[in-house]
Amino acid sequence: MNASTLMPTLVIGAGAWGTALAIAMARNGHEVLLWGRDPEQLSRIAAERMNSRYLPEIVLPESLKIEMDLAKALAHCQHVMVSVPSAAFSETLNKIKPFLPKNIPLSWATKGLTPQTGQFLHDTAIEILGAGHPLAVVSGPSFAAEVAAGLPTALTVASRDGEFAKALANALHGPALRAYTTNDVLGVQIGGTVKNVLAIAAGICDGLGYGANARAALLTRGMAEIMRLASVLGAEPETMFGLSGMGDLILTCTDNQSRNRQLGLAIGSGLTVDEAVVKVGKTVEGMHAAREVLLRAQQAGIEMPIVEQVCKILFEGYDPRKSVQALLCREQKAESPVVG
Repeated sequence: MNASTLMPTLVIGAGAWGTALAIAMARNGHEVLLWGRDPEQLSRIAAERMNSRYLPEIVLPESLKIEMDLAKALAHCQHVMVSVPSAAFSETLNKIKPFLPKNIPLSWATKGLTPQTGQFLHDTAIEILGAGHPLAVVSGPSFAAEVAAGLPTALTVASRDGEFAKALANALHGPALRAYTTNDVLGVQIGGTVKNVLAIAAGICDGLGYGANARAALLTRGMAEIMRLASVLGAEPETMFGLSGMGDLILTCTDNQSRNRQLGLAIGSGLTVDEAVVKVGKTVEGMHAAREVLLRAQQAGIEMPIVEQVCKILFEGYDPRKSVQALLCREQKAESPVVG
């Protein structure tokens, strides 16, 4: 399998990230189809040759085609990439299942868990589609607008099928986009999910005006929470310090392009959660993931106090200042286990 055998690729999801990834592959000379659930938006994209709603002024490459007919697109493609919010992931797979060619490779650029169940998306994909399709997840520190603008970016492609991982990485890899591969599908999903919850916490911290020291402490202790969860669930520790772990955590927690950070900043500045959601105006994956991450932690018997406080603020009406105080008042202990 090589990059050309994945073409044409159908990207499902005409939001910012789906469009940016479609643009990246098309710029490499590959044939790419883009489909979204809003026919009017697709018609505008096709007419204007840009996604003015999400990526204004970025002209689509010629090899990127807008496809209005999902069944037709699925019949024509050699690879499907899903880029939808985690809350719509199961629905999307169920929608494409009747038209999906047998054993066709499928990837996704969605960061999160399946709502209500806390199931990792890899397991959800197998549950819905069966075990015949090679699967991969694309993750890492990346804002859609910067990828679309051709700014330097590095991503990770994770798959238990080594040939598929390499082929997809080659399809994405270009002059301004570097793609690495790994077989640690679980670890990449953990990093990409938990960092969104921690970015809400970082935004709250900065919105409260607690300063750079507090933000650095929060990121470091947040990373410890990621490591605990990853260790218990069986992910590779090295993955947590790679692009999809530490890299994505730093990006999402420190840059205001992050919707998760934006939500936290709004809450920290005094808005209610509902008001903050309206202000951000777009899907905030960390809000969807927070409960599921805490559920997985409780099932695994580990503590994730920052995630727990984020859940209390988002869903139980806790005062952010009191939540920060609750973290500061936790029992003093060694930063890492004492050896010997």
